[in-house]
Amino acid sequence: MADTATEQLDVVIIGAGVSGIGAGCHLTMKNPHHRFAILEGRDAIGGTWDLFRYPGVRSDSDMYTFGYSFRPWTQRKDIADAQDILNYLKETAAEYGVDRKIRFGHRVTGANWCSEERRWTLTGTRDGEPFSLRCNFLITCTGYYNYEQGYLPEFQGYDDFEGTIAHPQHWPEALDYDNKRVLVIGSGATAVTLVPAMARRAAQVTLLQRSPTYIFSRPAIDPIALWANRLLPAGIAYKLMRLKNALLSVYIYSLSRRKPDKVRQFLKQQAARELGPEVPVDPHFTPNYNPWDQRMCLIPDGDLFAALRSGAADIVTDRIRRFTKNGVELSSGKLLDADIIVPATGLQVEFLAGMSLSLDGKPLQFNELLNYRGMMFNGVPNLATVFGYTNASWTLKADLTCDYVCRLLNHMDRHHYDQAMPSVEHCKRHAEFTDMERQPIVNLSSGYILRALDRIPRQGTLAPWRNNDNVIKDMLRIRYGRLDDGVMTFE
Repeated sequence: MADTATEQLDVVIIGAGVSGIGAGCHLTMKNPHHRFAILEGRDAIGGTWDLFRYPGVRSDSDMYTFGYSFRPWTQRKDIADAQDILNYLKETAAEYGVDRKIRFGHRVTGANWCSEERRWTLTGTRDGEPFSLRCNFLITCTGYYNYEQGYLPEFQGYDDFEGTIAHPQHWPEALDYDNKRVLVIGSGATAVTLVPAMARRAAQVTLLQRSPTYIFSRPAIDPIALWANRLLPAGIAYKLMRLKNALLSVYIYSLSRRKPDKVRQFLKQQAARELGPEVPVDPHFTPNYNPWDQRMCLIPDGDLFAALRSGAADIVTDRIRRFTKNGVELSSGKLLDADIIVPATGLQVEFLAGMSLSLDGKPLQFNELLNYRGMMFNGVPNLATVFGYTNASWTLKADLTCDYVCRLLNHMDRHHYDQAMPSVEHCKRHAEFTDMERQPIVNLSSGYILRALDRIPRQGTLAPWRNNDNVIKDMLRIRYGRLDDGVMTFE
């Protein structure tokens, strides 16, 4: 028998970052009769954009696609700083009343589905004290990485360094790097953001990378957007820019897959043109993999190239042999001295923020879950997970997912269903789906993905079990496709 003292809601959203706030807004607009709450483990809104405080932190997608479909981004810069993004999220939450639905300090550690009651029971801690509540439908918006700890390789002699080590995920608030020698280790989005930002005040910044990354430069302010906003109403201009940029991301990704040599050559030529003769493109900007085998880094106005060209920063491509008391020793034998070392060495992938899932008390293994349309899982009822694109803006997929969940909830209400669940076992193509190959849910060969293959869900090779990574296809199949598609089962 259910514990009547436990609070019961229609929908619970876990996480108050970009995805969670968006989910709350969609529910407010499209399912106003549903009672919902957003549970946030931290004490602040914004997720990533409140957590990271390192110099220069900014979006790595344009804000016309990273912003919400229902609320235009109105600032001039479309490669935005973290504070501007955080303000946008707070204003959106307040405008739609979602800020009043957020319960801070609620860290969910487990969720169990009870088939008899057709309910999820969530357990966790609230300001250190245990809590539980029940809901009909669960939406997880927890991102994909561990908020408590980033990835740090096991460097020999790491503790021998006598200077300051500043990890980007736990940036020291009072760190003074004026006129200091800074060594940034890494080659991803965080590293290429940190270097030009710190080079404005540091005596010298060195970017040390084990292997290069593809880097694409674009204007921080889109001239087409300026033209559109002068001639058109703000809402229409925003939608046109959102469509233009979404199509552009699909085109670049598709071209990278079909003609990788052509894209590689374009990126090398762009780097050579912006670096000038002072900095060689090879080996620093010539990865040994094809474009979009790993995530491509976006820089606004070529700021990284400008810092390298001016001499305020330099770049070294080599491996670390060991840390020393004054810096690091490289495999080549070269010594790099530093006052501050920033290990921008990547994220620690963590599905559902480390919480556990179970069905009738039986724990689910995440690497055995099979993706459905990039948002639900085979055999798991009334659960949607918001997971954005890796080859385009995160929010493009988040908006589609939230729109789908709202349609699904309304469909369940109209037909008096308690449960919706994608199922290989109950669909007409059961044999074909059962025998299809399982692959990692993310189509990237990046180190942070490869390190987590045993802890993340899988995808199939056939629709709807395969991620398209294509916003146009997803829009047609998710936003306008049938809910009762022969795979989704209702009870």
